[in-house]
Amino acid sequence: MNSAKRLLLPIFFGLALLGMWEVLVAVYEVPPYILPSPADIGKSLWVDGASLLTALAVTLQVTLAALVLACLTGVGIAVLLVQSKALERMLFPYAVFLQVTPIVTIAPFIIIWVDNIFVVLLILAWMAAVFPIISNTLLGLKSTDRNLHDLFTLYGANRWQVLRRLLVPTALPYFLGGLRISGGLALIGTVVAEMVAGTSGESSGIASRLLEASYRLELARALACFVLLSITGYGIYAFLNWISYRLLRHWHESALDDPSKA
Repeated sequence: MNSAKRLLLPIFFGLALLGMWEVLVAVYEVPPYILPSPADIGKSLWVDGASLLTALAVTLQVTLAALVLACLTGVGIAVLLVQSKALERMLFPYAVFLQVTPIVTIAPFIIIWVDNIFVVLLILAWMAAVFPIISNTLLGLKSTDRNLHDLFTLYGANRWQVLRRLLVPTALPYFLGGLRISGGLALIGTVVAEMVAGTSGESSGIASRLLEASYRLELARALACFVLLSITGYGIYAFLNWISYRLLRHWHESALDDPSKA
């Protein structure tokens, strides 16, 4: 019953919004080049679906590669920083710089320095995705119970044993929370990078299709691109949330069902 509620409530809400949108566009006779109706967007998805899905696959390839790279480097950097306060003070500000630096400002330099467009997009998407993993994982590693840490020390555990048996399990929920955030940021970073890099041709991502449709005032096609990106972003989040649930469901409170919210 709870699963049915979780599935049906957002579907009914979305259908109601689409119905209102369709009615308002029809009543006020809004031209499709100003605001297309859901029916127009659905028609565009049907007609242009094959080409848009091909472009989306290109974007998704960069997104997933950037997310994997962000996981590996983010966890590695967090583990490195937790080893020494001096290292954290020295290096963490540069991780913050990655987060606050707009992709559009650094992209021209990356494009000049790197010849391969896939690598350019990968670097820019990685920059967008890596900070939440560094920050959350580092927070988790530093949130270990001091008494447990002292107990490990008392029993003669070495640094590797402390990391593997105490710090990593403590940091896992924090890492997974950062991972869910980074999944969406990797997709956003990829799309923005494609727009800034001006990719084109058969092997270009969906951002180029969106820009092309916007320039031609084909807003139904542009919004069809937006719909596919939104579904993809939600799919990434749902998949990462499922992984988090599977890893935490037996021992962490964040993955336990709350009867009061049924």
